[in-house]
Order: sequence, then structure tokens, then C-alpha cells
Amino acid sequence: MSTCKVNEDTLKNILNKILGISVVHADYQTKQLQGGTVGDVQLITGTAKSADGTAQPYNVVLKIQKKWERHADPGSWRREYDLYKSDLGIAFSSTLRWPECYHLEMNDKEDEFQLWLEYIDGVTGSDLTVDMLEKVAEVWGRFQGKLFAEHSSILKNFANLSGTDYLKNFYRHYRGWDVVYNYIRSDDCQIPKHLCQMIIDLDNNSDEIFSRIEKLPIVFCHRDLWVINIFYSDGKIALIDWDTTGWGYLGEDIASLIADELDVDDMVECYHKCIPAYYRGFSEYVDVAHISDHCIYEIILAMYAYREVEWFLYDEEPGGKELHLATLQKMYEMKASDADGGS
Repeated sequence: MSTCKVNEDTLKNILNKILGISVVHADYQTKQLQGGTVGDVQLITGTAKSADGTAQPYNVVLKIQKKWERHADPGSWRREYDLYKSDLGIAFSSTLRWPECYHLEMNDKEDEFQLWLEYIDGVTGSDLTVDMLEKVAEVWGRFQGKLFAEHSSILKNFANLSGTDYLKNFYRHYRGWDVVYNYIRSDDCQIPKHLCQMIIDLDNNSDEIFSRIEKLPIVFCHRDLWVINIFYSDGKIALIDWDTTGWGYLGEDIASLIADELDVDDMVECYHKCIPAYYRGFSEYVDVAHISDHCIYEIILAMYAYREVEWFLYDEEPGGKELHLATLQKMYEMKASDADGGS
């Protein structure tokens, strides 16, 4: 258990709302769920007591986020707070939602905010199966399609969203880093030549590739849709961590779902199952018959290929370098399976 300091008056007011009783006392314990130097996420558990002696167990999540700078996206540190202040929550459905927010507060003096959130339970991380991820892809596509088709007024005047140039800026940031750029072109590179060439081809054709990507519909993107942020229970999906959310191109989120630290053995299968599922969901609201080039393979390379090179260079954990090579190999196999008619 951690030693996170909890404002007990705030906790009691939240429990009044959650439990529907007048709480006079609540003991608590805290356990860190995730976090680091700029964020702290705590699970708070305990027993709440009312004036008549009724006692009820509870759990709630406290997220404390400090200001920090993400490359080319200065507003991201407070975006989750801003989204919870907005009306985005009404856009969700019975099959897709985010954790309910019981209380939020911003400390402008300290450049810090707090979110008191519902604790979400369900299958997550490496326990998610390919079938579950296929369902996630379809449900998320349906959500994006609904917002796109309805030109949702919920987000129309919302200023703090990352822009459509996020993907290109992310790629150019990595490509402009001499350490990784020069390494895959060097004689002493330990990454197999065909994988290096895969990335070099991306660089050589990046202008043409991005011109194709930029013809895709612009949609509301989560931009961190990887297995740790997904909770699946009985066909229903909850998503956490909305700080990179913004406007992006159709398929960006599915590229994340497929390639962002997914079990390497599932990557190619997910590539072939999740993309059709995603388009199936989106097409419930928007005609996508004219889109013959989904560009998701290219988006995967732009987002993750150089990152895997970086991790290969610096990962000293047992089996770490082998994992990053295997991930790059699976990216290569996606394209090869496309050529063989696999999607």
C-alpha cells in the first residue's frame, strides 16, 4: 500500500454520491495503479459508515496529474480534465464508455488537477483475446462513425484537442533523430536488412504516403488505444487515459490497437481481423465504399517502426532486443500477407 494523502472531506462527499448514504466516517487504503513523475493514479478502498451504523465497502480511483510537456502537444497534460468538463460523456453508449467521474478539480497555482473516477474492472492488457480486440475495433469504429456523421456539436467548440498533424509530427520527430535514422543505415546495424529497408522505404516515400493518409476522413481519435487502456467485460468496453485525444485520420487508433505493444504473436491476425471490423462499425453511419486504401499498414510504420529501433538499441532486459526485432518482423509480415491476399 502507498502513502497517498487523501482529502477526507472530498472522499466523504464522493461516497455520499456513490453509495447514496450520509457518510460520517470512511477509512481508506491506497494502492498505486500506475503513474510516474508527472502522474499518480491510486486505487482507494475502504469502508464507509453512515450515522445509523450502516457500513459499506467502496473503491474509487484518484488520478493526480501535474503539468508536463509532450512534444508538439502542449495542452495534453490537462486534456483529460477538459474532456471530463465537456459533454463528451453523453456521446457514449451501452457498449462503449469511459470511467464515470465523481469529482474533479483544477489547481491552477500548482498546475495540477485531480480526477476522482469510477474503478473499472474487466479483462485488460495481455489477457485480451484477438476476438475481444476485434470487438473493440468494431465498437470504436461505430463510435467514430456516429460522431463523424452527426457532426457532433459536443466537440465543435472544444479547443484543447490534438490536431491532425500529430501523426506526421510524431513520425518526423523520430525520423529527425540521427541516432535511429543513421543506425538503420549503418554497416554495423544488427537489425536484419529487410527490416531496415522497410523503414528506409517509408522514409523515401513518406511524402506520397502522407498524401494518401491525408485523403482519409478526419475523425475523433483516442490516440492511445492500446491494450492497457482497454477494459472488456461481457461485450462492453471502457477506455481510460484520454490525454492524447484529438482529430486524426481514419484508422490511426486501429494502428495503435494492432501495433502498440500487442502480444507479438497476435499482431498479424489482429491486422486482418480488426481492420474489417473497424470499417464495419464505421460504415454503420458513414459510406466508406469509396475508400480502397486504408493506409493502416503505413500508419503503423510511421507511428511505431522507429520507436522499435530505439527500444532495440536501449533495451537491456533479457529477451528485450529479440522482442523488438520480432515486432518489426510482424510489421513486415503484415505487408507480405497483404500481397498474398490476406486482407
